[in-house]
This record gives sequence, structure tokens and C-alpha cells, in this order.
Amino acid sequence: MNESLPGGILEERHSRILELLGEVGSVRVGDLSRRFRVSEVTIRTDLERLARQGLLARFRGGAVAHIQTRSSSAFADRLREGYAEKERIAARAAEMVNPGDTLLLDAGTTVMELAKRLEGCSPLTVVTNALNTAATLSAMPDIHVIMAGGSVSPETVSTVGYIAERDIADLVVDRVFLGTHSFDPELGMMDISVEVARVKRAMIEAGRQVVLLADSSKYAKRALAKVAPLGSVHMLITDAGLGDAEASVIEALGVEVVRV
Repeated sequence: MNESLPGGILEERHSRILELLGEVGSVRVGDLSRRFRVSEVTIRTDLERLARQGLLARFRGGAVAHIQTRSSSAFADRLREGYAEKERIAARAAEMVNPGDTLLLDAGTTVMELAKRLEGCSPLTVVTNALNTAATLSAMPDIHVIMAGGSVSPETVSTVGYIAERDIADLVVDRVFLGTHSFDPELGMMDISVEVARVKRAMIEAGRQVVLLADSSKYAKRALAKVAPLGSVHMLITDAGLGDAEASVIEALGVEVVRV
């Protein structure tokens, strides 16, 4: 395989990779290697360069196109809801991160806000199943990003399913930052689908410390699938909208409650 190519040919290969992503949504390193007759190392380098430019999101073994459909609009809408609270929660969570840490970041708007604040904490190794989080972090120097594989969930802009669960189950990380659709002292954490809930359970098992990032608007709400009891997390970072009585009930479960 001749890989000493002029810049124009390299740009053409990058353009063809992006065209293929636009057609099929995801690509695998091995398939691209055979298609373009270059090594898998070269393809990985191509994908990393394109990810740093924000043109795709990497996962272990391949890449996916950025989701520019109703799901991305829905994510943006969720981010705007209670944005000031999400910012404060994310800023407090970032204070917990130290250079050299290994992190596991869940999908979700507040966790995404945390990801934006991690550049000053590097070097880091960050595992995530969130496509937008992976793309954001891949542009930051000294942050090694590992993308969990699996099927893409448009609702959460993240990977789910057996492959995602298996990839995460093989890990032990310093800290997990978890999002949730809703949380309740009796029912625990809940989310929109069984598939999403299963991935979150795998994340909880992988972390030495599990930190739930959830604004107070999610308290005592309901969702379809149970994730895990609230007592399975070590800390909840939320906003001042969670009252003293509610915080006391959660603390009685062994969870440290931080209100910002």
C-alpha cells in the first residue's frame, strides 16, 4: 500500500470518507482501509483529523456522522431549558476532575456542559457514549477520547445496546459523571428507554466514584425505565431549587448532596 500521498489526494480521501458518512451514517476502520487501500493506522489518523475539525464523531473501531436531524434540535432545546442551572452544576463537577484522571461521561445536556470545561484539566482519558461529547473532547489537546460502540439512539445522541454495554463493562474508571431523565428517592433514577437505562447501569458499575448531575426540575418525575436506586451513586450535584427536606431524604440514602 502506497500511503505517501500528496496533500490533494489526502484531502480527496477525507472528502470521500465524509461523503460515505453522509450516505450510510457510520463507517468502520477496516472497511475504509480496504476501500482506500491504505493501512488501518492511516484511516485512524484520517478519522482523528476529521474529528478534530468537528466533521464526525469517533468511536472505537470507526466513526459516525454528526446527527443534524430532529434529535439534534431536541438536544439543543433541552440544553436551553434551565441553562443557568446546568452551567453551575457543570462548573462544580469540573472542580472534581484532576489531571491524569480516567472519566466516563454519560450522554445528556448537563454532562455535555461539563465536557466543555475539561480542557484545563488535561491530561485526561475520557470514555463516553455521547457523540457530541466525543466530538467536543476530541478537539481538545491532551484528552484521549474513547468512544463506546453500539447502535445510535437519536433521542439521546448516544450509543446504546449490547456493544456499548460490553465496552463499558470492561472498564474501571476513577469517576463517572451520569445524567438522568428523572430521579426519585423511592423509584431511583429513571430514563426514556430500557436500552438507555442498561448502558447507565453499566456505567455505574464501572466507576470508583459515581456523580449524578441533575437539576432540580427532574426531581420526583417519572420515566419509562428504571436505571438504579439513588443510593447507587456517591454524589448528587444539583441546583438550589432542591429543598432542604428533599435533600435530607436523599442524604439518608448515603448520597452526598451538593446544591449550587
